[in-house]
Amino acid sequence: MRAPHSDLPITFEGVSILARDLAILDNVSLTLHGGAPTILIGPNGSGKTTLLRTAMRLIPATRGRITWGGQEAALPARRAIMFQRPAMLRRSAIGNIRYALAAAGVPRAGRAQRTAELIDIVGLAGLERRPARRLSGGEQQRLALARALARDPAVLFLDEPSASLDPAATKAIEDLIRTIAARGVKVVMATHDLGQAKRLAGDIVLLHRGRLIEQGPAAEFFAAPRTSEAKKFIAGELLL
Repeated sequence: MRAPHSDLPITFEGVSILARDLAILDNVSLTLHGGAPTILIGPNGSGKTTLLRTAMRLIPATRGRITWGGQEAALPARRAIMFQRPAMLRRSAIGNIRYALAAAGVPRAGRAQRTAELIDIVGLAGLERRPARRLSGGEQQRLALARALARDPAVLFLDEPSASLDPAATKAIEDLIRTIAARGVKVVMATHDLGQAKRLAGDIVLLHRGRLIEQGPAAEFFAAPRTSEAKKFIAGELLL
């Protein structure tokens, strides 16, 4: 699962999202390259989720444009998004994955093997037949990741994938994200957890009030933030 050159980089050029004259995204210019995970951080309402949804064209840009590998006309097929609270279908864990494989156009003859692979990747062996809605919160999130991986994505967007999970379940999700990234998938993830950002990020994007405040390698961002907003956010102060 390695991103072909045609999918990356993902480039935002002056992208704005306006709702009744309120800027949800405000003239964002940003380039997302391959490699280690890009982590989006910022206060609640900063535009992290909107940026992910806009990249997937679930929300149309009011102004500006987004290109994938330099192309604007069509989205590549190998991309996926996992929302903060993914809905579980009223079927078993394995049934949820089979449904996702069918929706992704995987031939019926190959679904059984691919289902077994995904169950193994996300660590749900032994829980295949359990109703998805009876899984724990952490297990449901891992199942949601398996469904996202059914598309064999080159790019995977994650919106707060461990929100409200306990430390053990959070670690399991983070370990899985590392495994996915190590397989060559470009992960772009939104989180409010600075500790998680430090553990996972190759590079950081800080958003506030829909504006891009600062972007750079994670080590540099946390060691020597350039903007006053970044310094305050890292220190745990409120951004007004």
